[in-house]
Parts: sequence; C-alpha cells; structure tokens
Amino acid sequence: QGQLVESGGGTVQPGDSLRLSCVASVRTSRSDVMGWFRRAPGKEREFVATIHWRLGTTFYADSVKGRFTISRDNAKNTVNLQMNSLKPEDTAVYYCAAGRWNYYTAYDRRNYDYWGQGTQVTVSS
Repeated sequence: QGQLVESGGGTVQPGDSLRLSCVASVRTSRSDVMGWFRRAPGKEREFVATIHWRLGTTFYADSVKGRFTISRDNAKNTVNLQMNSLKPEDTAVYYCAAGRWNYYTAYDRRNYDYWGQGTQVTVSS
C-alpha cells in the first residue's frame, strides 16, 4: 500500500509562516506528482499546490500564489510546502497526495491516487 505521512501543522498568528512536509513511501514516490490539498471547516477539499517529481513543474491555486512554495527532495522522497504570510482563511486540514500528471487538470483531486491523513493548520490571532 502507498503511504504518505504529513507533519508540520500547528497554530500560528496571521502573517506567520509554517512549513509542512510529506514523506512518501517507495510506492507513492513512483507517482508522477505530489500535491497539497486542504479542507476548511464546512467546505470541500480544495487544491493548493502540486509538483512533478522529475520535472519540478509546479502549479498553485490563485489563493496561495506568491505566499506558498512547494518543493521536493527526490533523494528523501519528501515534498514540502512553505507557507508564508498566513491568513485566517488558510485555516484548514492540509492533505498530501500522490498521483498522475495532467498538465491541464493538475488541480483535480481525481488525478490523485494516494492520500495522507492530514495535518491541522490554524491561523488565528
């Protein structure tokens, strides 16, 4: 079975930063892409960012562009999400996912076959 393990969530104040990490098992690291999604209270899960393991190509949701940066460490099978200038509306459970590359629908969660358990991020003053 594929396995993804997230870490790095927590409670911070608006304007602060957090760094999320996701370690992939060998199987899930063979997927084309690794992405981050989030689900805020009362809302559906939404796309945040994704990165191609080999190409390094990235995509971001408009709501996080310029504030969040996704990166990968192929040697460690790890993907990171650096979140800066956090806002209360970034409060959500963040999920790591592994899946198939699709340039036109990289945001679509149906492209992702493996999911982590999620890590809570709370932004509050």
